[in-house]
Amino acid sequence: MTIAESPPLTVQNAPLPSGRDSAIDFLRALCVVGVVLLHAIMVGVTVVDGSPVFENASDGTGWIVPVSWMLQVMPLFFIIGGFAGFLARRRQRERGGSASAFVAARVQRLVGPAVVTIGIVGAVLAMLSLAGVPAELVVVAGFRYGQPLWFLGVFLLCQSLLPMLASAHDRMPKTTLAALVVAALAVDGLRAMTGVDGLGFLNLAFVWLALQQIGFFLADGTIGRLSRRCRVVGGAAAAAGLVATFTSGVYSPDLIANINPPTGALLLVGVVHLSAVSLFRDRIDAFSRRPRAAAFAAFVNRRTMTIYLWHMPVLLGMAGLSAVAALATGMTLPEPSSVAWWLTRPLWLATALALTAAAAVALTRFETRSSPAPTEAPRRVLGAVAAGLTAVVLLLVLGTTVLTATVAVIGMLWALRLARPSHQTASGESVAHIVRVA
Repeated sequence: MTIAESPPLTVQNAPLPSGRDSAIDFLRALCVVGVVLLHAIMVGVTVVDGSPVFENASDGTGWIVPVSWMLQVMPLFFIIGGFAGFLARRRQRERGGSASAFVAARVQRLVGPAVVTIGIVGAVLAMLSLAGVPAELVVVAGFRYGQPLWFLGVFLLCQSLLPMLASAHDRMPKTTLAALVVAALAVDGLRAMTGVDGLGFLNLAFVWLALQQIGFFLADGTIGRLSRRCRVVGGAAAAAGLVATFTSGVYSPDLIANINPPTGALLLVGVVHLSAVSLFRDRIDAFSRRPRAAAFAAFVNRRTMTIYLWHMPVLLGMAGLSAVAALATGMTLPEPSSVAWWLTRPLWLATALALTAAAAVALTRFETRSSPAPTEAPRRVLGAVAAGLTAVVLLLVLGTTVLTATVAVIGMLWALRLARPSHQTASGESVAHIVRVA
């Protein structure tokens, strides 16, 4: 692709004076809702021989393929994260802010709500065990809860590296993006040649960092200056390439399978998303400014992390209550993927959205309350990021149990402590105080 000689971004496409972009905010909100819907439709619960069985309803089905094409929004979410982060870092730099302070603030914003959620989930798991719930069910609940936490760890990593990668983008944008894309594809190639699937988890860094980097091109106006024809051709080529990888067997047509571990297919999805967004951005912007659309975007964007962190506990609670009700009344729960199951999905999905929204309203204060001034000490910031990432990895690798949740909470509290200037973290400060501030 070459950059065409065309006018700069329109006034509608330019960031709003407040630093917010209504179209991007609306798309981010849609992405968050898409994640909730995707996870909700994958919940399967039945009762077999008097015992509840929780499973992934999409396992071994064909319907997950078209559903994943509609609801696999993570590539767009990371592009948006790159867009927003790039502009935020640029504004902060113009005010004289340091890269360390930028990262420390990101640690506070991401880890603060998470430490509360993980602490409460750990306490609930303990209560379930004390109440006599079978140990295997508690283990399943902890495992299912921990699965979506990969996003917290990866997003924290991406945002932590954003100042460095934004500087690299300013100096050599194409080279930096190309290096990340080549690294991601090299991991895919090495994984295919060796048959070692574990190698694919290296792309938890390269794929998502590349998608974040693509967002920088949207933020600096590069994509907007491309001709419409160029953007159409780019999007169509990515879509054709995606189909070719599906038909040739390089990548699975199930885009959910391509996320664990991430593959280069997500890069092509991201280009398709980016092309569509750039081509229809004026229309998206106009629609996003309508009162109801604006209210929806404002509601979700104010609670993005809260919704993400709490939607899985809500879904697990719904599944548990369904099983309890079935056991108490003797009713039969529909088998996943059956006609009866599909007929109940609209109500199930609507309930999941409503309860998640209610939980988000009740718990928003942990995400929106003022954070202490971020530290500017590079070593403290590095320690904060390391502590936060270690806590998340612990939950992903070992599962969420009472013990791992406790250790993770301690690690995240330490991350929050390091993310503040040292003079604000006197040795005599109590853990309760740190939790209140976090």
